Amino acid sequence: MRVLIQRVTQARVSVGEEVVGEIGAGLLALVGVASHDTEADAAAAAGKISGLRIFADVAGKTNLSVTEVSGEVLVVSQFTLMADVRKGRRPGFTNAAPPDRAAELVESFAAHVEAGGVPVARGRFRAMMKVELLNDGPFTLMVETRDGKVL
Repeated sequence: MRVLIQRVTQARVSVGEEVVGEIGAGLLALVGVASHDTEADAAAAAGKISGLRIFADVAGKTNLSVTEVSGEVLVVSQFTLMADVRKGRRPGFTNAAPPDRAAELVESFAAHVEAGGVPVARGRFRAMMKVELLNDGPFTLMVETRDGKVL
């Protein structure tokens, strides 16, 4: 599983003219699911992201997690994170999980974050979405898992 997280002051995702998910300060999580990913990968990624100390404390040091700052997380499925661009000019997506399995694991990831006490908003799986964000920093990280472990 690959999860690209961006620290944001606000973010929202729309399908057409409808806003389907919106948060204030927190994290935008773009989630890509590989064909070999499991529930353990979703849990490991969620646990890592919920606990990452990437928000400033009163001294201005990045010592606080999204949980500690009462932040929110916007989860958006992003199968293109699984792209293979090693050959040619057209990305290949054979490493991405089939849609039904990917939807299940993206939702599992979101549910694990929520279970940790963080409010979660969601995009709409398999929809053409427009994601708007106000990046804070910018502060962007990639979290990857394999076999239930963070790489």
